[in-house]
Amino acid sequence: MVFLPAERIIITVIAALAVLDGILLWSKDVGIDVVGYAGMVGCGLGAMALGQFYRHVRRNASIAATATAAGLFILFTIAGSVFNYLLFPIVRDPVDPALARFDAFFGFNWPLFVEWASHYPRIGMVLRVVYATSLPQLLVVIFVLGFSGRLRILQHFLLTGVIGALLAIICWSFFPSYGASSIYSLPQAVTDAVPLAVGPDYNAGVVELGRSGATYISPKNVLGIIGFPSFHTVMAAMSVVFMIRIRWVGPAFLVLNTVMMPAVVIQGGHNLVDVIGGLVVFTISYALAAVALRQTESGSARTRAASPAIKAPL
Repeated sequence: MVFLPAERIIITVIAALAVLDGILLWSKDVGIDVVGYAGMVGCGLGAMALGQFYRHVRRNASIAATATAAGLFILFTIAGSVFNYLLFPIVRDPVDPALARFDAFFGFNWPLFVEWASHYPRIGMVLRVVYATSLPQLLVVIFVLGFSGRLRILQHFLLTGVIGALLAIICWSFFPSYGASSIYSLPQAVTDAVPLAVGPDYNAGVVELGRSGATYISPKNVLGIIGFPSFHTVMAAMSVVFMIRIRWVGPAFLVLNTVMMPAVVIQGGHNLVDVIGGLVVFTISYALAAVALRQTESGSARTRAASPAIKAPL
């Protein structure tokens, strides 16, 4: 099997997370939906097998890279989300009150902002739809970059996502937070006017999960659990930065993810500082991914140069 430099890095990360997941599942005696996850793992491995087929047999680099990227995306999402769940219970107190004070210092009040939005319910519903596009957008980016032959940019995109997710999980594990909707109560009239994707009831479940820990993990009921930094913001920034140079789709991604910012705050129940933190994580991840990609490419080039030439038999 042959993998591109970034693909090899991501495979290593996935393998490491899978080992950690297995150790934590056993040591914490947490049950897991084997059938549910087996189907998803099968999809990921199938996509990677398809990538190898097009890399070796059909000799189509674009399809090979696209299929492999989709498979890695699926497998990393599984390994990373299970690992994140296995960090529960969290013994540290959530930092959401401190984050709310940071927002207040800059004059932002989450309940008042959501209450204002409740006067425009159609806008609230649009924001809910936009909020739900985060993960599908990443798949679209993979297909657009891959099928258009922008393979190096695709590798940079994948590495940025992996590094960004790991940084978000690490930050959250040291400074746990569940979002503004975990500390504020909203009037019933507000939640009736704008049904929230991540509202007080949703966050109450996440907070309880943080206290007691997970006893059974299934893809059917996985919750978004990271408040700060907002990974939805990381994903939105990824979509914009990696697509903006493509004329026929770049402007659409820019508009969609500009709207994503208030959607993250309202529908995602995030503090404003969560969004800022997400942008910082993206910036760091983008830079680290660029360095890692250059280093692996340089290492591969040196290895090829040092390999003796293979002569044809006389």
